[in-house]
Amino acid sequence: MKKKSSKIILGSTSPFRKELFQRLNLAFITDSPDIDETPLKNELPDAYVQRLSLEKAKTVALRHPNSLIIGSDQCSVLDGVIRGKPHTHENAIRQLTESSGKRVSFLTGLCLYDSNNDTYQLEMIPFHVNFRDLSSNEIESYLLAEQPYSCAGSFKSEGLGITLFKSLNGDDPTALVGLPLISLSKMLRNKKIALP
Repeated sequence: MKKKSSKIILGSTSPFRKELFQRLNLAFITDSPDIDETPLKNELPDAYVQRLSLEKAKTVALRHPNSLIIGSDQCSVLDGVIRGKPHTHENAIRQLTESSGKRVSFLTGLCLYDSNNDTYQLEMIPFHVNFRDLSSNEIESYLLAEQPYSCAGSFKSEGLGITLFKSLNGDDPTALVGLPLISLSKMLRNKKIALP
């Protein structure tokens, strides 16, 4: 009897991650992981995003047997401190003001979890952003234009956020948006998922 092929589930409600994953031209569905994203006491940023990526994938796996579940989480790090989504205009102003003229690291955790056999692949992919010196007027204008309050670091690099930067440094530009497709493609190939 032929084994039924695994479904692919993107454990995210982010429209940006969904749009990125569509580039791979694979059939998939999305499902919300809905977990507590509070960092643990003294948790290092790389451990934090990897833990949340695995937790998201495992949470979604409870509803999807015989599936490959993708979990991903991102945080921004400035001076060693984890910074998450701003959620409010005031927090976004603070984040961008603190980032002005500085190098900020964006760490993306990525997990491909196989609910057939409770195995997973897990990575952390870094990406670094050097911000221009930003005036308070530039910050205010940008936030009013894009309202990036659900984005780590308070910007959307795929939109006007790109105008805030002096330079970018990283191996995979899709990591900055929140779903590192180079690493994900490798993980999927490891599971014998056909990609070009």
